[in-house]
Amino acid sequence: MTTLNPVASPWRTDTFRRLATRLDKVVGSKTAKQFEPLKIFTVGDLMRHVPRRYFSGTELSDLSLLQEGEEVAVMAEVVDARTFNLPDRSNYRLPSKPRLEATITDHRGRLTCTFFGQPRLINYWQDQLLPGARGIFAGKVTRFNGRLQLAHPDFVILNEHGAVIGGAKHNVSLASASGVPLVGLYPMAGKLRTWTIADCAALALNSLSGIEDPLPEWVRHAANVADLEPAFRAVHQPTDQVVATTGRNRLRFDEAFALQLTMAYRRADAASHRAVPRTRKPGGLLDAFDERLPFLLTKGQIAVTEEIMSDLRRTHPMQRLLQGEVGSGKTLVALRAMLAVIDAGGQAALLAPTEVLAAQHFQTITRMLGELASGGTLGAPEHATGVVLITGSSSASRRREATLQAATGVAGIVIGTHALLSSDVKFADLGLIVVDEQHRFGVEQRAALSAKANARPHVLVMTATPIPRSVAMTVFGDLETSTLREIPAGRAEVTTVVVDTVHQPSWVQRGWQRIVEEVGKGRQAYVVCARISSNSSPGTDGENLGGSADGEAAPPAVAAEDLFEELRNGPLAALRVEMVHGQLPSEEKDAVMGRFAAGETDVLVATTVVEVGVDVPNASVMVIHDADRFGISQLHQLRGRIGRGAHPGICLLLTTASEQSSARQRLDAVTSTRDGFALAEVDLEQRREGDVLGASQSGSRSSLKLLQVLRDADLIAQARSLAQQCIDRDPELTDPGLADIVLDVEMDAAGDWLERT
Repeated sequence: MTTLNPVASPWRTDTFRRLATRLDKVVGSKTAKQFEPLKIFTVGDLMRHVPRRYFSGTELSDLSLLQEGEEVAVMAEVVDARTFNLPDRSNYRLPSKPRLEATITDHRGRLTCTFFGQPRLINYWQDQLLPGARGIFAGKVTRFNGRLQLAHPDFVILNEHGAVIGGAKHNVSLASASGVPLVGLYPMAGKLRTWTIADCAALALNSLSGIEDPLPEWVRHAANVADLEPAFRAVHQPTDQVVATTGRNRLRFDEAFALQLTMAYRRADAASHRAVPRTRKPGGLLDAFDERLPFLLTKGQIAVTEEIMSDLRRTHPMQRLLQGEVGSGKTLVALRAMLAVIDAGGQAALLAPTEVLAAQHFQTITRMLGELASGGTLGAPEHATGVVLITGSSSASRRREATLQAATGVAGIVIGTHALLSSDVKFADLGLIVVDEQHRFGVEQRAALSAKANARPHVLVMTATPIPRSVAMTVFGDLETSTLREIPAGRAEVTTVVVDTVHQPSWVQRGWQRIVEEVGKGRQAYVVCARISSNSSPGTDGENLGGSADGEAAPPAVAAEDLFEELRNGPLAALRVEMVHGQLPSEEKDAVMGRFAAGETDVLVATTVVEVGVDVPNASVMVIHDADRFGISQLHQLRGRIGRGAHPGICLLLTTASEQSSARQRLDAVTSTRDGFALAEVDLEQRREGDVLGASQSGSRSSLKLLQVLRDADLIAQARSLAQQCIDRDPELTDPGLADIVLDVEMDAAGDWLERT
């Protein structure tokens, strides 16, 4: 197939060249700079930045929905405007600043807008804010004397047709919404106001006059969507709500279709490359390993293994996603696939997102293999292979030895972080790539590792985060999916309890007592915090924490460093307590984790570095401080660190969130079930779409803006079908419009990956 190069390939169509025009070429550099916080850099970006909602000349915003701290734009009617502390001719020196207080209403409630400035400006603003005038008021919602207000907002005054007739500045633009019955309120950032966005959108629309639609006519007909230029105009300058909806529907379809066409092209591209078949050979390393297993595989593990083995026998590369419940045995399935490839003469690479997780995999795999991991040493069993670890913090001597074993083929399994992508890491015959925690990697990292093989290697992607089907279609559409739902026998039950630290402080003390009791029985415990120190923010280790809910004024999150000192000098003073977090040197992190895994530590105070990959079957208690700061999937992952052996576990979710908050609803959902797939659906319903996809999957500018993967599952499925038809008809993407659609997605993803690396 023809390979689309996102760096070297020029745009094939005039439409995409014009959409890719830098915004400063159309609106000027000063204005374009204001759009950057919104990730709007081109004309195309601006066209796809659509109003949150539209207002007619008589419709008003609901002021009761405003929340403190929000940047908002509201449509409201002026009740009155009064001046204070204006000097008269006999008194030019007053102690207080001159100010104007305007009251605006939605005919249900009222809101005060406070302005400060020179007397001349205040008089001008008062002349604009006449009783009965309607306008858009934009600014930050603050609280003063217990009441919400807009402090010094920008505003424009509109006539009954939605045209701008005045505003906060003498030079206010009269272009926005002129002659348009509907006024759009856009998402804003900084000092960029909704009417400025409307003005710029009008200029951008003019620059796109006469563009051709990149979608084939038959696709537009099958999808029942409007042509592109009319759709842009319908979104930014609608004549009524029906027209605006028609435009949004086209842009929603475009988002779904662009992703699905790119995924379909990637699937076809992968299928067009040759891979070395890796047929399982009896009597080799895999059989020797299976004989060592002290347990039977689950039915799910057997079924998924057969899917993988079938893929490995083919002459085109496997592209498979292995998702499974916490503790379902994904690592075992992946290891057996790696051993099958080694038996067939190849090597396997395991790519992990963090050094802690890479080290954990190295320890787990070498422990599971035992003497079968001693390949290349004297006295090694007949079928043994070498297992090496390569990370950024590896010493020079260790790295030289590991890279030598990888290059010569002595090491059949090479485990590492992004360090595996370095130019000095080479393989004798790379046959299989296993990527763990795929949501933290982009397609480009997979491709960079694949480039180290002579023929395309097979790829197995693992994730412990259960993924709803609609998300899987969107994010992992280039992969076939295998699912492990069955938990191996012998795993213990885990009881989860929400503890309200405000109203149930005694429960917290009981939690520490429970840890002491469990340690007395020979067990271990985790205590997880949302931040490292009192000077850091939640998520310092790089996690995407859920945040406290509903804009509640929550106390600062408990810091791991502070709690560590409190516990080891207080309720857990008699126990062996250690701490681990992402800012510790790798050697220290590994040492702490190693001591905990070996049972030399009773309690581990940690951030979410223990979220994945940590396997300590002896741990039976987990206390998660400020649990409302975490998302559902994170809580499920953290809880999965206990109950991994035969000992029943208890997970305490400590929170200050009120029972009515959405954060408390998240916690209640986690307590109600251990089914990660059910929790994934709840998680998806509550989180923003961009959070679900993650920047590493979608790129900084291709994150979903209009598409909602739960609501739009049918649209995504339709787009997937049409995209596949396009690739079936034109596998080389000779259609210039379709080629540019894929190129646009790939450029975003490649640019974002280069930026992160």
